[in-house]
Amino acid sequence: MEKTCLECGNSFKGRVDKKFCSDQCRVSYNNKIRSDVTNLVRNVNNTLRKNRRILVELNPNGKTKVSKEKLNLKGFDFGYYTNTYKTKDGAVYYYCYEQGYLPIEKDYFLLVVKHDFHA
Repeated sequence: MEKTCLECGNSFKGRVDKKFCSDQCRVSYNNKIRSDVTNLVRNVNNTLRKNRRILVELNPNGKTKVSKEKLNLKGFDFGYYTNTYKTKDGAVYYYCYEQGYLPIEKDYFLLVVKHDFHA
């Protein structure tokens, strides 16, 4: 049975359920389909890694206070974090993996490290 490759449009012969003329066309087709999602995930992960690097750099001793301005100057993006933790008194810690920050007084943050972090 003569079929048309979904990627390149060339005719080919093969099994009834075959959709591509070669592995290269199959891989190219699937990469194109997933590229939007892959780029989104890649960009989010890059931002999370950058945020984590900034927190590690600014918090070498495991607990410190830093200004929002300093975080902004380093390129920190407050819209990206991996999880939150709410204390009994209502304070919300934001985490980039094991590196966390807590908004405290005006334009300042307490940086912490979650030592019991399990992936």
